[in-house]
Amino acid sequence: MYVRDGKDRDEMWLLNHIESMGLDDTAFRSRDYVIAVDEETNNRAGFGRTRTHEADPDVCELTGIGVLEGWRGQGVGAHVIERLIDHAGDDDFDAVFSLTSQPEYLRQFGFEPAPISTLPSRLDERLEQKRSTHEEAVVSLAVNLDSFRMPPVLRERFKSAAEIDPEPVGVAPEELAEEFGIDPDTATYKYDTD
Repeated sequence: MYVRDGKDRDEMWLLNHIESMGLDDTAFRSRDYVIAVDEETNNRAGFGRTRTHEADPDVCELTGIGVLEGWRGQGVGAHVIERLIDHAGDDDFDAVFSLTSQPEYLRQFGFEPAPISTLPSRLDERLEQKRSTHEEAVVSLAVNLDSFRMPPVLRERFKSAAEIDPEPVGVAPEELAEEFGIDPDTATYKYDTD
């Protein structure tokens, strides 16, 4: 697995997955994204972006983080976030903000609550917008770049990440007689034709 910068050819793939996951696509530009890719199959596994605001170019927002279902729980999102944090540092930002409905996920990387009174005005507006269009539970978080930390367990999982095939939708697993305490070798059935 590795994480690379997004390219124009990723645009449709990104838009499809952003829509299917119900993520924020405001001011979409594929070049703002990074994408996690499986080296062996070249399958894309996850994505995310940082966004700077024209009205406040000193603000860097982490947004649009998504991991495809078969890749979750393997450190893919963590490495996408790490790459985005590195990009923010390269662009001379000291801190990164995020407006999210899943704050516990980001807290493991060092993100802390950012009270509304401390938010730049542009993010205060975005927070209200996201709460009205996405979820009421959206909160604001921030991390100083020097406080960002990657949990070692997520770094290790990423090294051996592989796509997990999800169960086929609408197909129930086969139920075995043994699961109901029936010995199929000795049981007789009402409509047995043997």
